[in-house]
Amino acid sequence: MNQFFTVDVLTTTIASGIALATPFLLAALGETIGQRSGVINLGVDGIMLLGAFSTYYVELQTGNLLLAILAGTATGTLMGVITAFVSVTLKAEQGISGIGVYLFGLGFSSLLFQKLVGTPLPISTLPPVGIPGLDSIPLIGGMFFNQSLLVYLAFLLVPVATFVLNRTTYGLKIKAVGENPAAADSLGVSVALIRWSTVLIGCTFAGLAGAALLMYGGIFQINLTQSEGFIAVALVYFGAWRPVGVMFGSLLYGLVGVVILTWKSLGIIPLSASDLAATAPAVITVLALLFLARRFRQPAVLGRPYEREG
Repeated sequence: MNQFFTVDVLTTTIASGIALATPFLLAALGETIGQRSGVINLGVDGIMLLGAFSTYYVELQTGNLLLAILAGTATGTLMGVITAFVSVTLKAEQGISGIGVYLFGLGFSSLLFQKLVGTPLPISTLPPVGIPGLDSIPLIGGMFFNQSLLVYLAFLLVPVATFVLNRTTYGLKIKAVGENPAAADSLGVSVALIRWSTVLIGCTFAGLAGAALLMYGGIFQINLTQSEGFIAVALVYFGAWRPVGVMFGSLLYGLVGVVILTWKSLGIIPLSASDLAATAPAVITVLALLFLARRFRQPAVLGRPYEREG
């Protein structure tokens, strides 16, 4: 255990934990916005898979990382159109339709990979970019200020999302639709339009989250997320539908995950217990969720389609 508590290992572990938290933070932020309007999307994991494959395939074909990430993000937006049409326009049961989106993303990404790629091939990933004047700070510089652009973007979106939800007319409409859509409708707010927009935002973030997950590992494989995209949905509850809370939940999940991987590589965790230890990030997140979720109230009409009376 002493070999873990060294400056180099701790610095590398924390920096990797922040990077691993990034895809879950992006997906959970998007889901937070969607849920605040009353729409729950259980298809996040499938959208992340499709976003990751789109990013992977475009990078393989073009070698252009920016174009690849944009392709993954656009795939999320496209899935948002499908999700919003089913959940908002058709008013389908959101839990069932979300699982359908997840299964579609899992199956279709696997099929595309087998038909278009076949053999896993590594791709280039976004390099770390140091922030001048900050990346040279002892200890914390290497942890926080020498990350990839997607990491910076994800954490920058936390205050942006907070500001939008709490300080803008659009954010107030989102919360009004999620709490009392009939009252919002009576005041001239288009419930369908607000929900469409939040679902599109959430799915776009999920597509970008898939790209970020691919950038973390640098290679695509079938079921790349290993169903961990559902953790993003859990993190919304963990964070009490607040972007800052979601950020801390994502960091917890990412850091625990990397600590377990580091302990396995250092031999601290025996191979016989490695499979059990691999479940630790999800278990800890769920236990924290059970403790925290009871202290906060979810949006009043979460998961319920809106039917205008009369």
